[in-house]
Amino acid sequence: MYEQVLFKNRRAGRPATISEYRAGGGYQVLADVIKKNSRADLIDCLKESGLRGRGGAGFPTWRKWSFVRPDAPHPRYIGANTDEMEPGTYKDRVLVNTDPHLVIEGIVLAGYAIGAQKAFYFIRPTYEMDAELIEGEIRVAKEAGVLGDRILGSDFSFDIVVHRSAGRYICGEATAMVQAIMGKRAHPQKDVHMTDKGLWNKPTVVNNAETLACVPLIVKNGGAWFKGLARTPNAAGTKLYCISGKVKQPGCYELPMGIPLREILENLAGGMLPGSELKAFIPGGASTSYMPPKFLDVAMDDEGLQAVGHRFGTGAIMVFDQHSCMVAATLNLMEYFARESCGFCTPCREGFPYIRDLLWRIETGEGKEEYITMLREMAGHMQKAYCAFAPGAAEPLRGLLEYFEAEIREHISQRGCPFKEKYPPSRDLWYPPEA
Repeated sequence: MYEQVLFKNRRAGRPATISEYRAGGGYQVLADVIKKNSRADLIDCLKESGLRGRGGAGFPTWRKWSFVRPDAPHPRYIGANTDEMEPGTYKDRVLVNTDPHLVIEGIVLAGYAIGAQKAFYFIRPTYEMDAELIEGEIRVAKEAGVLGDRILGSDFSFDIVVHRSAGRYICGEATAMVQAIMGKRAHPQKDVHMTDKGLWNKPTVVNNAETLACVPLIVKNGGAWFKGLARTPNAAGTKLYCISGKVKQPGCYELPMGIPLREILENLAGGMLPGSELKAFIPGGASTSYMPPKFLDVAMDDEGLQAVGHRFGTGAIMVFDQHSCMVAATLNLMEYFARESCGFCTPCREGFPYIRDLLWRIETGEGKEEYITMLREMAGHMQKAYCAFAPGAAEPLRGLLEYFEAEIREHISQRGCPFKEKYPPSRDLWYPPEA
């Protein structure tokens, strides 16, 4: 029903082998590019395709790569990000377990495009089995001559090293990830241009695994083909959408960019669970806002969601039903973001524990009317943070205030959660509110 390109080699219970990948034309793109194409040719192909980063920011991939100047110093590096600490997001893990050599070929092509010598495959510690999988397939790729010294008999040499992260949300930010690889605290560096001074002050390009996996397919089939896979004219390609929550068939699905949520929910996820009705959904991971059912037919891509004042993020959809307490859901997310803040700037370090405390009091029956105004003010203060972590993390709070203020007021008037009989509030928090 839906064309599968990233998941073309998907098999039950195991990843595709290098032989299976090559049987479908795998690594032929790399061979052709090394023989026939310049760095500029590869970047021009990506420009025609309209590929945007799939990690959440949606920045044009060709533009990022083009920022590495031809006369930039060596060595140069690629950062391949599979840290995936965004709640609700697990697409890169599924992709690596489906077709690891598609990801590897994409990393090598990225290295060729910017003249890099090495890539660091950045992966979270809870993905240990996946780290071992990719390490094993990297060895297989080296034995096959498509990775390592003088790839396929050419003058191009390139290596990939797996780097296990300490497992922090902030490491999804590219400059923080680079700091972590170098053994430093993972603080964002907003005064640094990564393509000039990234890893060890050398040019570095960071993309996530899904973005890199698109590259061999684009080069093989052409930019116009990739752009034509999308459902909407301003989008490009397919997208790995994760869907979780109150649905019959949660999972990771490859679908055209721009597909509306209604189609994902009804055709792929099997609809809502028995007895459940859609109350709200998050479109792109925990750092995007709640959206009520009136947005079901909005195109799930960057432009479609921007047009209605929302963000696409990672395309990880979380579904809530009429029994879900939106205050409790927001408290859960703020708890996570308060813990994951790197602590570098005041709005983020101090703001999220304060927001979390107000929500905890509302949820457990200690809420006051003025807390709503205070929450709205705190959501505004998050825009003053040093990096994009806090503005993104505040999005669920903004959605709660915009669409579910009546539910907050119900908590306050009833001196507790109206959903408590179905989902009693937990006091097992990572620190008490008075801390």
